[in-house]
Amino acid sequence: MENKHYRTKQRGIILDYLVERAGEHVTVHDIMNYLYSQRLHVGQTTVYRNLDRLVSDGSVRRYPLPDGATCYQFVGESSDCHSHYHLKCTSCGRLMHIDCEAIDSLAQHIADKHGFRVDGCMTVFYGRCDDCCGGESK
Repeated sequence: MENKHYRTKQRGIILDYLVERAGEHVTVHDIMNYLYSQRLHVGQTTVYRNLDRLVSDGSVRRYPLPDGATCYQFVGESSDCHSHYHLKCTSCGRLMHIDCEAIDSLAQHIADKHGFRVDGCMTVFYGRCDDCCGGESK
């Protein structure tokens, strides 16, 4: 049986990169670019395999997006990231967390009145961020 805390060199490098970018969502492409910039020769399959293990042990969260992309974020062992909903800008591609009582109330309404539990980690609202809207009025 594999020890949950066993850490290969490649897994350590990937985890360190994600820790440095805590709070950000990164893609495998971002990780590969980082490894390349550091002259580290780690194959893409190895990156995916290590990300899968980090997701399994709970230190990294995976965010599949409807456009086929997948983002990863370091969440550590005591994260409450599951309670965040996400906003995705359709112009620049930025993915952001949102904490909002109105959305929480909507999720509670859906649970109470419709018998359905919304998964905040998988819920993404699409639109355009303020930067891409050029300060248009809300």
